[in-house]
Amino acid sequence: MEILKEGKVYEVLLTTKSNITPVGITRKGNRLNFRLFEGKSANDIKEHPYGVLHITWDVELLVKAALNLPVEVEFENAKSIPIKKIKGLPSIEGRIEFVEREIEDELGKARVLECSLVPTYEDIHPLFFPPLSRADFYLLEMGIHLTRLYVATRSLNVKEAQKLYSKIWEGYRLYKKLGGESELAEKIMGFAVAALRWNP
Repeated sequence: MEILKEGKVYEVLLTTKSNITPVGITRKGNRLNFRLFEGKSANDIKEHPYGVLHITWDVELLVKAALNLPVEVEFENAKSIPIKKIKGLPSIEGRIEFVEREIEDELGKARVLECSLVPTYEDIHPLFFPPLSRADFYLLEMGIHLTRLYVATRSLNVKEAQKLYSKIWEGYRLYKKLGGESELAEKIMGFAVAALRWNP
């Protein structure tokens, strides 16, 4: 875990008993902390408190997992806990301790799990990949804003939905300007337009 600096937020993939989702983690001592909103991963952890955090530089994999789009990954048994992990990615396995609580922000109230992974096995080996480009960061932000846009439109929060749509459009414009070529960017814009159209 030495590669993770304390206090810095890292975007990684979490696998639970039946789901994959991106989470932002921070290291504090020998624990990795993250927050999960209500959903499949949170339900998994409440019933089966184990998880694997995977390090990836594949932004499309992170975005697809965030949007519940199909991902092409292969699984294998974890070494120290009774769940599967993604084959070939550096990973940290562990037991997850959690506290349920309610938070409130501009999108309203939500139930969350404040989670802390206590590592039981690390499979982090030196890998050399090119750094993520600035375009890739805009693609990631577009995906994150889209998940929030869905929440805003479902709760009929028009002002917040319009603000999030504007952020997605601006991210898309900059993504293209910086040479981004992924079809996923086009899909995100299509999803954003559809979200506003069906939930004005």
